[in-house]
Amino acid sequence: MSPAPDAVPAGRPGEALLRAVGVMDRLRSPGGCPWDAEQTHATLAPYLIEEAYETLEAIEHNDLPALREELGDLLLQVLFHARLAEEAPEPFSIDEVAEDLVAKLVRRHPHVFADVTVDSAAEVNTNWDAIKKAEKQRDSVTDGIPMGQPALALAAKLISRARKAGVDVGVAIESAPSVSSDIGEKLFAVVGEAVQAGVDPELALRETARRYRSAVRTGEGHEAKEHA
Repeated sequence: MSPAPDAVPAGRPGEALLRAVGVMDRLRSPGGCPWDAEQTHATLAPYLIEEAYETLEAIEHNDLPALREELGDLLLQVLFHARLAEEAPEPFSIDEVAEDLVAKLVRRHPHVFADVTVDSAAEVNTNWDAIKKAEKQRDSVTDGIPMGQPALALAAKLISRARKAGVDVGVAIESAPSVSSDIGEKLFAVVGEAVQAGVDPELALRETARRYRSAVRTGEGHEAKEHA
């Protein structure tokens, strides 16, 4: 069981994280919160997605106080899922999550923790991709890409991965005779242009959507408003 939240003194970096682990353990343990006791990885999944988008919104608005709060909410999701995992048939703890992360960071930063020399961030990315490829032993460059992510981000990731691997097939996709397919191919082509230009299509469209929203509000007679 994790330490009680008041058992870890404040003051040094990381100690507040231990207290957060203790609070989460208390909430989930017998005598804790009835709502927390009923949750599963599946029931928590929507909150993880929601908190990620709220964090993104804080970043887009350069709202640092909001970002601080939203990062805390994201951390809660990590702590909650790790606490649930302690009760699984093949359990793991938040310590094991952190240990895996530390090992990965050290392994993928040989220019910091070993004797590899790099001259640029581009070299760091190249080394990272090579190390990751050796670790994962995947059959395709598309393996590991979450297909449930937003469509623009998904298309951009697929195109970027393919081009990095030298398997650029452009938009040579088997077409289906429908308006939906035609529009989808046009959107995919635009995403390809964005990737080629170094533009994140998801963020670009979000920015345009926000400007459109402001124009709609102005057309309705409202004052300009950034936040929902």
